[in-house]
Amino acid sequence: MAKPVTQFVCAECGALHRKWAGRCEACGAWNTLQEEKPLATGPAGRALGAARGAQVALSGLAGTDAEEPRTLSGLAELDRVLGGGLVAGSAILVGGDPGIGKSTLLLQAAAAFASRGLDAIYISGEEASRQVRMRARRLGLSQAPVRLGAETALRNVLGTLEAERPQLVVIDSIQTLWSDMIEAAPGSVSQVRAVAHELVRFAKERGAAVVLVGHVTKEGQIAGPRVVEHMVDTVLYFEGERGHQFRILRAVKNRFGPADEIGVFEMTGAGLAEVSNPSALFLSQRGQRVPGSAVFAGIEGTRPVLTEIQALVAPSSLGSPRRTVVGLDAGRVSTILAVLEARAGIAFAGLDVFLNVAGGLKVMEPAADLAIAAALVSAREDSALPPDAVIFGEISLSGALRAVGQAENRLKEAGKLGFSRAFGPAPPRRGGPDGKAAEARTAAGGAIALESPPDLPSFVAQVFGPR
Repeated sequence: MAKPVTQFVCAECGALHRKWAGRCEACGAWNTLQEEKPLATGPAGRALGAARGAQVALSGLAGTDAEEPRTLSGLAELDRVLGGGLVAGSAILVGGDPGIGKSTLLLQAAAAFASRGLDAIYISGEEASRQVRMRARRLGLSQAPVRLGAETALRNVLGTLEAERPQLVVIDSIQTLWSDMIEAAPGSVSQVRAVAHELVRFAKERGAAVVLVGHVTKEGQIAGPRVVEHMVDTVLYFEGERGHQFRILRAVKNRFGPADEIGVFEMTGAGLAEVSNPSALFLSQRGQRVPGSAVFAGIEGTRPVLTEIQALVAPSSLGSPRRTVVGLDAGRVSTILAVLEARAGIAFAGLDVFLNVAGGLKVMEPAADLAIAAALVSAREDSALPPDAVIFGEISLSGALRAVGQAENRLKEAGKLGFSRAFGPAPPRRGGPDGKAAEARTAAGGAIALESPPDLPSFVAQVFGPR
């Protein structure tokens, strides 16, 4: 029988290596390779692989299966991110920075689902049961019908779940559980993969919804092998800045609903409170005439959200001016700066540039290009933008403005908040009378007039005057 060869697995990306190295060749991370013993191979293993298994039952695409039933929690923001409620038998992975409020969110969610009739169990591997009860008293959830448990051994957790047969299970967190079938420390790649596999298998076989809490790396990605994200049905990130009271629950993968959907919460002394109108909240403290401030009409999932993009441009005393970006893609900002200089003749050499999205929201949509450019030019020229205008549009490398999707929804949301003007690219032409009617609705946008300059230099001249 061949002796198993030791291999090393990257804790960041899950890539396999035949020998240890300080740096993973697949993802470039340092000091992430961990030793792992592969499955034994030999005559018995080869014979098992060559044996013919049972025939798989096949069916057509036009099946008669009913749609998966959903259970609403009563927390509208959470139900929105889940795609319309909790699906029985689903596996959900929730990640977020330490102290951001993951345990608070899931305890409130478990209590909300339990109040709707679901049998909920909360298993904590990081805190004792009395600590969870203290948090429940602080949140006013002491009387919620949620059963608590504190355990880290996977065998004991599965034995409890098999005996109790709950409808909802919360595991906080997956990195603390360990399986005695794996010779590795808790939190290692092999342990996380094995634990996730067993819990997802339990969810599918017993029809219970399982929510797993995952730690994140310093880059903001869920720690452990990426295969865990492929195992589960839904991956949620709980985002936010420590200095802001707002928290964003974002779906980056969802087999039962739209991805990139967000739910907005506000951290209070009594826990997380829902924010039904995030646009009004993000703009509530915005000044009326402030240079470097632009309102961006964005889309998060299916929801239009208005946010304020703030810019500050100041002379630099350094040889290499600083470019500090918070809540935006730094590479995209560098591209916009280059386009402004090459196409519009606005130079930022020798100037420090600071960009921020108010409220702690992260904006990665290309439609924010024009709003970023407007904020930068406004800060550089020390000239405020019109306070009643929203801005959106994608900028190409040639300086042309490209159309973006759901322009009508962006304008409607801006109209609800009292804006009367909008700067953005003209919507693409569509054939037929229905397309012309849609164009008319988009251009009108209720009480908002959409002004559509053809390119970036025209936009700068229209808003800030000819240069």
